[in-house]
Amino acid sequence: MNKLIRWVAPWVLGSSLVLVGCGSNNPRVERVDVNQEIALTDRWNDEDSRLVSQEMMQDMLTFPWISRYKTDSDDDRKPTVIIQSIRNKTDEHIPTETFVNDIKRALLRSGDVDFVVSGDERDFIREERKDQELNASSETQAAMGQEVGANFALSGTINAFIDQLGKTKVKTYQVDLKLINMTTNREVWNGQKKMKKKMTR
Repeated sequence: MNKLIRWVAPWVLGSSLVLVGCGSNNPRVERVDVNQEIALTDRWNDEDSRLVSQEMMQDMLTFPWISRYKTDSDDDRKPTVIIQSIRNKTDEHIPTETFVNDIKRALLRSGDVDFVVSGDERDFIREERKDQELNASSETQAAMGQEVGANFALSGTINAFIDQLGKTKVKTYQVDLKLINMTTNREVWNGQKKMKKKMTR
């Protein structure tokens, strides 16, 4: 009996390995152009973020607030913008930090506005200046009390609406942004962008 087991066991083991090997799923990975949109689902993706930010910032720069600022200002400084918050009000995970960065790039590329940082990033810079005041030479210290104040604050929301019938689903994204004059609290620009995605299973 032991001889039979010793003879059968290697054959059974070998068969098992063959079956496992044949049944395994080996993923196939390939490099693709980062500018190529690959939409596997109807969810918000990097291309949505890029397109929405570009279109909305182009629209914002066509409104009269920027020409009025240049007319009213005493020097040639550009208006300075701070992004307060862009809230994701959908039921899916949307990396709003990426969207904020796309907005900044679109505006900075235009050359018409400057940005000041907000939130944790601003607090980190302030802590660094305090550290320099104690530890860096006077010639290389970043001076305290020299921050540039923001003239305008940008904020907004991302919403999504779903309409579904049978195997067909239509998802509509709506992005609402507004720009507020920090001195007067006047809303100087209000922009809206909608996108529809249709998915059939």
